[in-house]
Amino acid sequence: MTDYDKKFREARETISRVDKEIAKLFEERMKAAVDVAEYKKVNGIPIEDMVRENRLIETNSSLIENDEIRSYYVSFLKNTMNLSKDYQHKIIDGTRVAFSGVKGAFAEIAVKRIFPDSVPVSYPDFKSAYKAVEIGECDVAVLPIENSYEGDVARVMDLTYFGSLHINGIYDMGIEQHLFGTQSAESKTIKKVVSHPQALGQCAEYIDEKGYATEEMVNTAVAASVVAQKQDDTLGVICSLEAGNEYGLKLIDRKINKDSANTTRFAVFSRIARDNTPDLNNFIVLFTVRDEAGSLGKAVSVFGECGYNLKALKSRPSKDVIWNYYFFLEGEGHLTPEAEKTMIEKLSEVCTNVRLVGRYPKEQSI
Repeated sequence: MTDYDKKFREARETISRVDKEIAKLFEERMKAAVDVAEYKKVNGIPIEDMVRENRLIETNSSLIENDEIRSYYVSFLKNTMNLSKDYQHKIIDGTRVAFSGVKGAFAEIAVKRIFPDSVPVSYPDFKSAYKAVEIGECDVAVLPIENSYEGDVARVMDLTYFGSLHINGIYDMGIEQHLFGTQSAESKTIKKVVSHPQALGQCAEYIDEKGYATEEMVNTAVAASVVAQKQDDTLGVICSLEAGNEYGLKLIDRKINKDSANTTRFAVFSRIARDNTPDLNNFIVLFTVRDEAGSLGKAVSVFGECGYNLKALKSRPSKDVIWNYYFFLEGEGHLTPEAEKTMIEKLSEVCTNVRLVGRYPKEQSI
């Protein structure tokens, strides 16, 4: 036997041994993926997490000492991650996600982008969708909390304050409004447009220019269904492409909203709070302040004293006491268990009803 024959045999034995070890480790990894998928399901977390994937690739590829094969290992890692995600998608398939509206609503579009394997479940209003998660009818809810043009969604903010759910993620979705009508309608035949108040507000300049009358409806997709049912050439609807196509309407004019950067922030609500991991570097705190001079200023100063950046502070009537308000605060920075305890204790000195309602990573665009 030549040296080449010996090295060839030894190489094949090494490959067989390593393949057996890889098979055991692969099975172990995929079993762990089951736990990850189940955690993501109950916490309302999407399967895709490119930030973590890129971090793992960077960290693990540095373990390869041979520069020549490092790129092959990166491909190996990516393929393994893709298989893991495929398996997680299979496990998480069927997650019930509540949203407010009907088929084609912007909220349903957001659900499908955040949870592509889920079953979107329609509810007539924000409260019904929120309560569906509280009572266990659905696993999570996706609800809008703010629009860049029309501002906060007050009803969802109130549900957040008075309800029990946690915010485990926030996603930004660009909103484009379009004008639809019946198949025989034209821009000149339309006399009135129907839509959600926010959509009408976003397209106010266009509506005024055309001289259309307006009528408010509960959401854009419901408005589209009404136009489809009435088959009135004088009636138009402002809605998404998905809603217009869903109800068999004719596209008359594209992108009619004034603000081309129009964006809605959607929050994912879950019964369970996410584990406190280092990547959760954003948080939301709800509180009311004591009826004492300077209480709000003292409360706000706590966040700076604790080393956190104040991103937003909003107020809403608390409804339980006249002229009393609760505050919705968004902060930036990782809350370690010790830092969280310190912050809550300091807030409690000048506040009442302090509640950490959510931790989440950097906002993602969908």
